[in-house]
Amino acid sequence: MSGVRVLVGTRKGAFALTSDGKRKRWKVSGPHFAGWEIYHVKGSPVDPNRLFASQTSAWFGQIIQRSDDGGKTWFQPGTPAGEPTTTPDGMPQGESNKFVYDGIPGSHQWYDGTQHPWEFKRVWHLEPSLTDPDTVYAGVEDAALFRTTDGGKSWHELSGLRKHDTGPKWQPGAGGMCLHTILLDPSNPQRMYIAISAAGAFRTDDGGKTWRPINRGLHSQYIPDPNAEVGHCVHRIAMHPSRPSTLFMQKHWDVMRTDDAGESWREVSGNLPTDFGFPIDVHAHEPETIYVVPIKSDSEHFPPDGKLRVFRSRAGGNEWETLTKGLPQRNCYVNVLRDAMSVDSLDPCGIYFGTTGGQVYASADAGDSWAPIVRDLPAVLSVEVQALP
Repeated sequence: MSGVRVLVGTRKGAFALTSDGKRKRWKVSGPHFAGWEIYHVKGSPVDPNRLFASQTSAWFGQIIQRSDDGGKTWFQPGTPAGEPTTTPDGMPQGESNKFVYDGIPGSHQWYDGTQHPWEFKRVWHLEPSLTDPDTVYAGVEDAALFRTTDGGKSWHELSGLRKHDTGPKWQPGAGGMCLHTILLDPSNPQRMYIAISAAGAFRTDDGGKTWRPINRGLHSQYIPDPNAEVGHCVHRIAMHPSRPSTLFMQKHWDVMRTDDAGESWREVSGNLPTDFGFPIDVHAHEPETIYVVPIKSDSEHFPPDGKLRVFRSRAGGNEWETLTKGLPQRNCYVNVLRDAMSVDSLDPCGIYFGTTGGQVYASADAGDSWAPIVRDLPAVLSVEVQALP
């Protein structure tokens, strides 16, 4: 029977949670990279043994780690086999710590013609190719997009995005100016969607050479022009692979939907108790079933009324039902971050999310009931699911 691996990035390391197809008993591995911020961990959809992790430290900088055995062992790509990934004084070494920019190669800061410097700070999101285990995209802060085609040994910027005419208008959100979402179109290898906080959503139709904003219909009250082409704080975008032109968005305020690849958006917040939140995801087998976790407000990052609730719409938005079975309904003041929700491809579909309180909850029945599969981890930054043979 096939199984699943849930990859969890936290403030103090990475964890791997594995189970068979019944998803009742879980084996916990970790912490890997204990004490390091692991912003994102994700596995290749074509090689169940290939994993990538974004390892970040304010002291040592940014490192990409790779595993070729399902997370049992890790190494820094570009470091010769058998050699340590750190110098004797603890500094990281290896090619994966060197990102090549379309600016001053090797420099982490340079001026792009505006009054604001561009600075490489961390990798927020890793998106492995749908077809090639050696190709991975990386979304970074300050907002830029990189790609490796050699399994993480070297990373080169797709500079058409950062050179877009609207670039000088991009501003950081509360968490920084991060490129946090990368969606690959399974029907068109040249098409990709990305989202930046706080700039908005963008699409390429030529493999990343050129980009265009796709924010028509978004409305953001606290920017000079509420209907501007860019400047919107998009928190997350989700897509079902069978309908890559239909996207669902959790914005700073509002849950949105597009059915024309981002050419126009409409609000589908409906009867949600609040339309503020961070994650959004789509059922693996039902393209019109979507999930969100509402948070009280942009100043109060906890569930309304102290009740941890997931909301599900089976109609692609507007009509939402409350999912609470197994979730705390009193005195719960955790948050669920943008990359901390994922789904598996089993039947029935499994839904997973992690909290800033260190719990990872799972539902093996598409959200009808929930149970914590691990508790008391460091604050969860990301949750991803990988299918196991």
